[in-house]
Amino acid sequence: MVEPISTHNTHPLKHVALIMDGNNRWAKERGLSGIAGHEAGVERVRDILGAARENGIEVLTLFAFSSENWNRPALEVRGLMSLFSSYLKKESKALRDDGVRLKVIGNRSQFSDRLKRIICDAEAATANGKLTLYLCVDYGGRWDVANTAKQLALEVQRGRLRPADISEELFDKYMRKDGIPDPDLCIRTAGDRRLSNFLLWQMAYTELYFTESYWPDFDGNALSVAIDEYHHRQRRFGARGGEKALEAKDDQAEEGGHV
Repeated sequence: MVEPISTHNTHPLKHVALIMDGNNRWAKERGLSGIAGHEAGVERVRDILGAARENGIEVLTLFAFSSENWNRPALEVRGLMSLFSSYLKKESKALRDDGVRLKVIGNRSQFSDRLKRIICDAEAATANGKLTLYLCVDYGGRWDVANTAKQLALEVQRGRLRPADISEELFDKYMRKDGIPDPDLCIRTAGDRRLSNFLLWQMAYTELYFTESYWPDFDGNALSVAIDEYHHRQRRFGARGGEKALEAKDDQAEEGGHV
């Protein structure tokens, strides 16, 4: 067993992102419908939120529905949208009472007006929570980058920016206006080892953790195991000296910069 590195060398774990994969396979192995697997996955979110709070996590981001998921069978898509709507209506009060602030990130243009209202109501009801839960719905990393590029292009068109003003730091600032901060750790369930167009900009230096467990089986204990492994790693952020690299990143983070 690897001994944990000293705490001064460990970057604090504040933000965990999760690619919740394996719902359909979990259901198929049990002779259930695909939507039953997604329903089981939704129930798992409550447990993960509790475990995140116990481990001092400040931000939890869940990849709930990707831009590519619209290509799934129409019946499954309708079921997923219905499940999403039901979750927001049923859980928003519990999230508020548990001190969870809900934010939905993604392209809402294909959502019904009713679903858009439900999202806004849930976000407003939970606005004062301390633990932030981002749900990425109709989200894609490429869409996120392209959307930010459009915002910057409009700023140039309006004369508020010059093309020469656009830098990595400025792009990052615009990405964060209504978006997701950089995760420290990204967990993907169900065995696949890829990002699948998730938070492509934000995860430049995120630690990746892959597990064979299907999402409906990934409980609070499994999250704690992933967190423990994270604390055994030394994050270097592209530099040789882990400690110096961490200090540099922390210094820049305090100044609003990006490493």
